Formats: sequence, structure tokens, C-alpha cells
Amino acid sequence: MTEPATRRDLRAMTAAERRELADVLDSLRPDQWDAPSLCAGWRVRETAAHMSLGFRTSLPGFAVEVLRSGGSLHRMTDRCARRDAAAFSPAELAALLRENAGHPWKPPVGGPAAGLGHDVGHGLDITVALGLDRRVPPERLRPLLAAVTPRTARFFGADLAGVQLRAADLDWSFGTGTPLYGTAQDLLLVLYGRRLPAGRLHGGPEGSRVPPTLVA
Repeated sequence: MTEPATRRDLRAMTAAERRELADVLDSLRPDQWDAPSLCAGWRVRETAAHMSLGFRTSLPGFAVEVLRSGGSLHRMTDRCARRDAAAFSPAELAALLRENAGHPWKPPVGGPAAGLGHDVGHGLDITVALGLDRRVPPERLRPLLAAVTPRTARFFGADLAGVQLRAADLDWSFGTGTPLYGTAQDLLLVLYGRRLPAGRLHGGPEGSRVPPTLVA
């Protein structure tokens, strides 16, 4: 049985994820930076800019940005991502991740694994959308999957009624209903409310038909 990840483990995993994602960003062509990510309405460059916002903004600064966005956290993150994507070059965005690999920031909601989940999720938003064959190490996925609750899916707006998620590469499942199979990292994206490219999920209601809300 795998021991639960400690806070120290999670910090080390987050730092490694950021460094590896910085390498991925450094390898992208200019056209890939302008390609859509899995974050609705954001290109790769907006998603990368958003990933560094917590390193560059203090808690009072966040409050100010929310007020400037009419009190909406969603509007704030969208406005800042678009602003910062225009302000920073691709090389600068990659460097921000690498230079802040050990930064303690994590989202204000969520447990100890929230920071790792933020970086893994947005990294997959980029690599899956671009069709890059990057596999997140299973030791980083396990604590994220272990932290999933029905509340997690509701928070991200994932509609999993009548569906049980089953990882094809890890011993993990979530929910009840007709099995829907995919890699653990793809199923994590489903739980985070993302719509995946066609062909990445298998099963679901009505035999082989994947629920249309889960695929692009």
C-alpha cells in the first residue's frame, strides 16, 4: 500500500513539475504558443501566464485585482491572464515557472495538494491540447486522485452523473455507474471540468459512447 504523500513530498513534486513544465514551454514553437489550450477561451500563452500569477502577486494585490474585476474571481483570473500573456514573452513565462519552482504558493481553496493540482492540471491543459506525449509521473497523480471528492467535481462543474471513472494505468476509480476508462491524468482533467480531445476516453453510457460533455 502506498504511503500518503507528506507536505514535504508535495512541495518537492510541485517543484519538479514546474521545472519540467518550464522545459516543455521552452521547447514550443511560436505557433504552439498561440494554439488553444483546454482552458476555455485561453491559448497556451494565457494558461502559462496564469500559472505564474501567484508568484508575482501578493495577497493584498489579489484583493485589489478582484475589486478591479467587479468582485469576480473568475473575471479577475481571465483579465490577468490576458494582460500578462501580452506583457511577457514566451521565454519569460517559462523562466517564471523555473525560477519559482520552490515557491510555496497554492490556490486559496483546497488542501495541501492544491498547489500540485494547479500546476499538473494547467500543464495538462497545455500538453494534451497540443498533442504532446508527456506523462505526469504516477507518484504526482496519486495524491491528487486521492484528494478527489464529489465536491471537487461539483466545484469544477464536472457532470459525472451515472458515470464511474476508472483509470487504465493506475488502480483508481471514482463514482458509480457505467465505467468510463482513460489514463489517470486524462481522468483527472475530467474531474477538473475539462473537455478532452476525441479518442482519449472509452466506455461510458450506452456502451462505447462517451458522454458528449466530456469530449471536445
